[in-house]
Amino acid sequence: MDNKRVGIIIPSSNTTVEDEFSPIFLDAGISAHYDRIPLENVTVDDLAAMEKNTKDSAALLKTADVGVIAYACTTGSLFKGLGHDIELGKVISKEAGAEAVVTSGKVVEALNLVKARNIKVITPYTKELNVLERKFLEQNGFNVLEIKGMDKVKNVDIGRISSDELMNFIDGTDMQDADCVFLSCTNLPTFSVINVLEQKLNKPVISSNSATLWGILKALNIRYEKGPGYIFNAP
Repeated sequence: MDNKRVGIIIPSSNTTVEDEFSPIFLDAGISAHYDRIPLENVTVDDLAAMEKNTKDSAALLKTADVGVIAYACTTGSLFKGLGHDIELGKVISKEAGAEAVVTSGKVVEALNLVKARNIKVITPYTKELNVLERKFLEQNGFNVLEIKGMDKVKNVDIGRISSDELMNFIDGTDMQDADCVFLSCTNLPTFSVINVLEQKLNKPVISSNSATLWGILKALNIRYEKGPGYIFNAP
């Protein structure tokens, strides 16, 4: 794709996506343009209310002549179950005439890329959302051995989770029988821990942001081998 201009729709309270994506976009020569849609609490009701702004957000980003638009929210693109990501992608593409990259869909693609079947999932979410995430992943063909959440509701609190806090939470989980570990939520800072975890666990580690970024780069036909984790170097 010749157009290296990207639009990214993020929850208004997300404080992580821009920090994690910006250095890589700069290095890869990508022009990134963000639009925020209202979300304070990560609950089904608030995610559903946020989704109603998707069409208008895509229309605004269209005016920046972007070639790709990403919907950078994990549970916000899966809480309706199988096909939710596809539905959102169609809304975005129809409104903006751009290729859509939807986080939950790219997570599925990345898990398939590494041939994962038995997975363990780490989230910052409450039990309500973990149940829905497990259902979505299992509907897409994965065996979720365990999904472990940090019980956060306020999205700004998720963005404040430190690398040490995340690593300590993960250390309490037995990962031996998993093919892959998935760190869920685009507001969960993960880029500083992915490579460390892959070396420690000797298995692929995928996060919502690494999968979304990988999906954006793939849509732009850019191979960027310095990205966080195995998926950026996979054949």
